[in-house]
Amino acid sequence: MSAIRSHRHPLARRTLAAIAWLLAATGTPIATCARAADDVPNIAAAADLKFALEQVIARFRQDTSSDVRLAFGSSGNFVQQIAQGAPFQMFLSADESFVFSLSDQGRTVDRGTLYAVGRIVLFAARGSSLQVDPDLNGLRAALAAGAIRHFAIANPEHAPYGRAAEQALRRLNLWETIRPRLVLGENVSQAAQFAATGSAEGGIIAYSLALAPELVKLGRFALIPGDWHAPLRQRMVLIRGAGETARAFYRYVQSPAARDILRRNGFVHPDES
Repeated sequence: MSAIRSHRHPLARRTLAAIAWLLAATGTPIATCARAADDVPNIAAAADLKFALEQVIARFRQDTSSDVRLAFGSSGNFVQQIAQGAPFQMFLSADESFVFSLSDQGRTVDRGTLYAVGRIVLFAARGSSLQVDPDLNGLRAALAAGAIRHFAIANPEHAPYGRAAEQALRRLNLWETIRPRLVLGENVSQAAQFAATGSAEGGIIAYSLALAPELVKLGRFALIPGDWHAPLRQRMVLIRGAGETARAFYRYVQSPAARDILRRNGFVHPDES
C-alpha cells in the first residue's frame, strides 16, 4: 500500500522515472542500440559511464554513421565474462588493473589506454536528513546519533567505486562504524539507485552519475577529496578479434569531442590529473 500511496506524490513520480533510468545499468548486460546487426560490436563499459558514454555514442553515430551495442555493469564482473569468452570487442573499465589482468591472460590486443580518472561523491536524496558536505562531517554526526540505518556503496569486492568508497571511509575511521549499515550495490549505478530512491539515507557514488539530470532532480551531493582514495584510473582496451567498428570507436573515445563529453560529465582526463 505504501508504494501505491507514494506514487501519487510528485517527488515519488520523479523517483520512479529515475529508477527506470538507473535499472538500465544495474543488472545483466543491456543492449542500448536500436539496431541489431552482426557488424555492430558489443562494448562492455563500467557502470559509472552510463550517462556520459551514451552521449559519446550518439555523437559517434552522428559523426561516423557507425554504431556499437553497449552493456553496462561492474568492471570486475566483466573481467570474468570476457575471460570466459563473452563476445565483447572492447572493454572500458573503471579500474586499469582489470585491463592489465585481461592483457596478461592474452585476451586483449595490448594493454590499452587511459581514457579518464573518476571521482566519488557523498550523495543523499532530498528527503534524507543526512547533511552532505565534502569532509563527511554530516555523515560522522549522523552515525554518532544513530541516524544512519542504511548507507549505499558499490560492492568493494568487484566494483572499483566501491573500493574507493571503502578507502575514503577508512581514512576517516568511519568504516567499522558504518559497515553493519552498508547496502551493497552490484555496481555503482545500483548503489546510486539505493541512495536516490530512499532505500538508504545516503551513499557514496560516482561523480559522473551524481551529475546526471535524473539524479540532480532527486538529491544533493558533495565531491569527496581525490586524495582520500587510490586514483580511479579508468582504462579501455580492445579485445582480441575486435573488428573495424570497435577499433573506430576506440579511437573516437580518445578524440577531442569525446573527451569534452567525458569532462562535462565529471571525468578528469589523465593528462589533467
